[in-house]
Amino acid sequence: MIQFSGVVKRFRRHQVLQQIDLLIERGQRVALVGSNGAGKTTLIRCLLGEYNYEGLITIDGMEPRKHRQAVLSRVGFVPQLPPPLRMPVGQLIRFAASLCNADPARMQGVADQLGFDAQRFRHQPFVKLSGGQKQKLLIAIALGRDSELLVMDEPAANLDPDARHSMFRLLAEKQDKAAMLISSHRLDEVASLVNRVVEMDQGRIVLDDEVVDSVDMASRLAVNVRMTQPEGAFAKALSQWGFSESGDACHWTGTIAGPDRLRFLGMLSRYAAILGALEMSEPDASPEKVDVA
Repeated sequence: MIQFSGVVKRFRRHQVLQQIDLLIERGQRVALVGSNGAGKTTLIRCLLGEYNYEGLITIDGMEPRKHRQAVLSRVGFVPQLPPPLRMPVGQLIRFAASLCNADPARMQGVADQLGFDAQRFRHQPFVKLSGGQKQKLLIAIALGRDSELLVMDEPAANLDPDARHSMFRLLAEKQDKAAMLISSHRLDEVASLVNRVVEMDQGRIVLDDEVVDSVDMASRLAVNVRMTQPEGAFAKALSQWGFSESGDACHWTGTIAGPDRLRFLGMLSRYAAILGALEMSEPDASPEKVDVA
């Protein structure tokens, strides 16, 4: 579906992309990872036809620079940095829907699922929304339409846990119908969403490997956490995940999205010295208990 052949991109004398060869088929969910400056965003912008480049890029046989309108009509895109648009929310949704013959009400419905009331903010300029609100609206515009390719650059960076779960569920509905390219500088942010990892470094692809594809993106996990002693910073971190105290200040319960388990465990690792026990279970499954005291 997506073919990169010998793609090179230079900015003056600096070569940012160096002979990129990559094939992505429909149904593949690709994590594009690498440190800042590795070339991920430049590769995405070339794919979207924003940059001139050497080599060849095609999406279903069409070149993004030559067939830009036709290509973009097939692509749902979530940028890393929200554009500084002064257009009101309602007008922006109608405009975005008109570009791809989509239903604005469907985009509003997706925004509602993500926790953003687009109708309430319909007269608010996009640029005046909070970072999380902007992210939710951009995701709603990308997912609230029929697309054969989803390109997302750090899509969940400003999302709260509930919104992340809603986004994972929406992605699960599209996983067999579209190709997905999800860029992040941290693999733990996207590992459970993908079935293939492509790592970039200094403008080159240094790793291209398939990964285990066994996580249900729509799943949730029930979690119990017990501390060995009360700790304010740990309690604050858990409350930001929507957890609440259960009986005493050392015992916390909550739920997390299945694809967020690695990210959640990464957060817990910062407090390993006071983590007494951890219990995680999927619905209708026996809890998996880890005693770490």
